[in-house]
Amino acid sequence: MTGKIIELMKHGHILVPMALLQNYKKLKLTDKELIVLIYLLGANEFDPEKMSKDLNIKLADILKLIDSLTSKDMLKISVKSGKVCEEYIDLDEMYNKLAMSMINDKEEAPKTTIYDKFEKEFGRTLSPMEYEIIGAWIDGNYTEQLIELALKEAVYNGVSNLRYIDKILSEWHKKGIKTENDIKKDHEKRNKQKPKKEVFDYDWLNEKD
Repeated sequence: MTGKIIELMKHGHILVPMALLQNYKKLKLTDKELIVLIYLLGANEFDPEKMSKDLNIKLADILKLIDSLTSKDMLKISVKSGKVCEEYIDLDEMYNKLAMSMINDKEEAPKTTIYDKFEKEFGRTLSPMEYEIIGAWIDGNYTEQLIELALKEAVYNGVSNLRYIDKILSEWHKKGIKTENDIKKDHEKRNKQKPKKEVFDYDWLNEKD
C-alpha cells in the first residue's frame, strides 16, 4: 500500500487529511479504498479509466471500489449540468464521517489496553520483546479476553512471565478452551480427577502405650 501512495505523491502534490490516515481502519475501509480516496483528493475529474491506469488496478476493480465507497457513505457521484453533463466525485460525506470520528474519539474515555493490564500485574514496564510476544498472541489464535484470563491464571499461581502464560495459552488451545466458562469446566474436571487422600479413623487421644 505504501508504494502506491508514494507513487501518487511523486506525480503531484496531494493534501491528505491526517484524520483519514489515522481513522480509515476504524471506518472499515480497506487499504485499496484508502488509495482510491487519496487519488480522488488530488483528481480534477472523475475518470475511472485514468484511475485504472495510474493506480495499476483493473478498471472492473476500480468500479467495484467506487461502488463500495459509495455504499459506505464515503463519497457520492454527482452530475454537473452544462452543455455536456459531467460526472464528478463529491467527498463531503468523507469529511463529515472524519469529523464525527474525531469528535467521538475526544468524547471516549481512554481505554485500558491489554498491555496496560500486563504492566499492572507485573508491576513494571514491558520490554519491546514482551510487546511483540503479546502482539503475536493477539494476531494469532487468541482473543484479548483469553489472554487476560491466562494472565490472571499465571498471577494466581504466583508466576509473572510470558513463557509461562504462553504455555497456558498453548494448553488451552489444545483443549479447545476459548471462554471463561470453558476454563471453569476444565478446572472442575481436573479437581474431580485428583486422587482422594485416604483418611484413617485413628483415635490418637486414647492411644495406649
